[in-house]
Amino acid sequence: MKKPVTGNQERRETRRSPRLLPPRPSSTAMSPEDAIVKKQARERKDALVRGVASIQEMREAIKRASRNLPAISAVPRMGMLDAAVFRMHAAKGLPFVITGLVGKWPLSALTPQTLRDRFGELHVRARVGDYVNTAFAPDRAMQDMSLLAYLELVANDTQDLPPYLGNLELRELNALCHWPAYFNKMGPPRFWLGPSGTVTPLHCDYDDNIFAQVWGSKRILLSPPHHDEFLYPREANAILFGSPFNPEAPDFEKFPLARQAAMIECLMQPGELLYVPAGWYHQVRALTFSLSANRWARALPLALNGDASLKAG
Repeated sequence: MKKPVTGNQERRETRRSPRLLPPRPSSTAMSPEDAIVKKQARERKDALVRGVASIQEMREAIKRASRNLPAISAVPRMGMLDAAVFRMHAAKGLPFVITGLVGKWPLSALTPQTLRDRFGELHVRARVGDYVNTAFAPDRAMQDMSLLAYLELVANDTQDLPPYLGNLELRELNALCHWPAYFNKMGPPRFWLGPSGTVTPLHCDYDDNIFAQVWGSKRILLSPPHHDEFLYPREANAILFGSPFNPEAPDFEKFPLARQAAMIECLMQPGELLYVPAGWYHQVRALTFSLSANRWARALPLALNGDASLKAG
């Protein structure tokens, strides 16, 4: 007689045979004309969401405003801020760290073991292979698995570039976060989980960003928006630009202009929140096993101080 399946056995079967996530969008080639039409449609949508007439004009305004910023050698830290005071500081267009906020989140009190026990069955998509040099490629290598399978994979991984869970919308984890209402309109939270050595290469987003360091520590290198002229930017889309320059291993023979780019180091510790103004380039490396989360604003960047000339009519 066949023995009945117990609850524990069912969970083990689920871990061995995870339900796959939907496949990534097809990278089927399209004609140059169709690619232009698709790009223009996305830019119109991006502009509508942010309430501006033109994303390109918004980008240029961010870079113009950046030229008037004072040079900084360190990112300042300050205590908890209410929304009005946050916006006052953010309007200056410089990054800063807020302490005493993220550490109060229920998520900060969890341990990696609790993550395995409570959320091990979550389905995730890991960045694998050389995800740094293919960071903005539509067909970069990804692998679907359970969160438990990922944690077991990286526990035994010895690669210089370990697999990384990046930019994932994990609603179960977000239920344990208490995001401040610093932006009137925000995109969904995104989570970043991985061991020491995981990297997000140098890039900029043309949206304001708050980045919460929940566990572990990370090193973030920042460069102001107008220094893109030294960073050989490559457009991924209208609000995301990558750079092939690696500030942690600079190749000035290949990228000579990068000598002129300022790089400000910010070491993020558990419980800290970093404000990254729109257009600031940043590269992020985990120094320890790390859990982070972020949210992007979906509005005119605060450093532009409500510039009416940029707003949609």
